[in-house]
Amino acid sequence: MIRAKTPEAAPAFELRDLAGRVVRLDDFRGRVVVLNFWAAWCEPCREEMPAMQRLYERYRDRGLVVVAVAVDTNTTGIQAFVRQQGFSFLVGQDADGEVAERYRVLRLPSTFLVDRNGNMVALAMGPREWDTTPSHAVIESLLK
Repeated sequence: MIRAKTPEAAPAFELRDLAGRVVRLDDFRGRVVVLNFWAAWCEPCREEMPAMQRLYERYRDRGLVVVAVAVDTNTTGIQAFVRQQGFSFLVGQDADGEVAERYRVLRLPSTFLVDRNGNMVALAMGPREWDTTPSHAVIESLLK
């Protein structure tokens, strides 16, 4: 996990969730956001997402939001994977890659932590175990 030396404002975005509703980063102001870029065809992405679900279940009542942004054109594949796994966090689709480009995503998965003020404070490139003591410590520090 790379922590930002100087937190910077997370780029604003708008995308649609799997039900077709518009989702904006500003919708989550005042909450801590785990913004994960992934794709249904990306095996490391698929492997890390169950741990992300456990992280979300542990902290959602304290103000944690997980937004999984699928950088993928295969809507059916995304929906099938999410349904099969029973994920309850928000999943949006960035089929044209516009949101990933704003965040300068170079590899999948990539995860950005956004604090309650809308600032990017940390970045994880590549898969992580999100339900470990070190990950919990980072999330706990942001939720205080």
